[in-house]
Amino acid sequence: MPFFSIMVRSFLMRSFHPAASLASAAAALALSGCGMMGSGAPPLPRPAEFTALGLTAGYLNADIIGGRHARAAKMRAARIRPLAPAEAPATMQRLEQELRVQTAGIGVDVLNMPDGLLIRIPASFTFDSNSSVLRPEFDATLLELTRTLKLYGSTYVDVLAHTDTSGSADYNAALSQKRAAAVAAYLAGHGVARARLASKGLGKGAPLYNPEADETQRAANRRVELRVIPFRSTDLR
Repeated sequence: MPFFSIMVRSFLMRSFHPAASLASAAAALALSGCGMMGSGAPPLPRPAEFTALGLTAGYLNADIIGGRHARAAKMRAARIRPLAPAEAPATMQRLEQELRVQTAGIGVDVLNMPDGLLIRIPASFTFDSNSSVLRPEFDATLLELTRTLKLYGSTYVDVLAHTDTSGSADYNAALSQKRAAAVAAYLAGHGVARARLASKGLGKGAPLYNPEADETQRAANRRVELRVIPFRSTDLR
């Protein structure tokens, strides 16, 4: 008799409670499975819980970069089809579902906003200190995200880059702008229409944690975010 079956049968025979039997059997299977699944690479840790700032932050609820009217005109010039207002919610829901499946277990957050989605990528994936060159880990993550974003062409994509609160405001603003531009250039170079893209470096102006209590919070502040907003036909009026 297979080892798993012997364990389950043993637990069931020793227990008088059906519920207890099922719980014990499930525990036995789970424990046995831990040893049988192999020791592959553990999933990357999730980013810190972003409770200090959340989704009510002003920069997330402001108009899209460059203004909706101007961006919509670029989208129309690029012959990108807008979504009918009634079509947008279902489209964004499908996009959210695909992104959640795609990013499960890798440490990237997909957050639902009132008018779109926010893809929040932690520092461990982004850039080395004082650099605007994409790390190899970030390159692989962006490539996967790009494939999905290309399928949902009727959306604006804002690239937002942040630093921690150390250093001067001017230095951090310039560095974050270079980082945001680098990510936007990567997306464009891999097939996301340039008319859909805009980038902005926010420096240390929108920290998730302020003051930063430790390195975990400093790392959480160093992040890249992709804000994905539906392009509606009403934006052209």
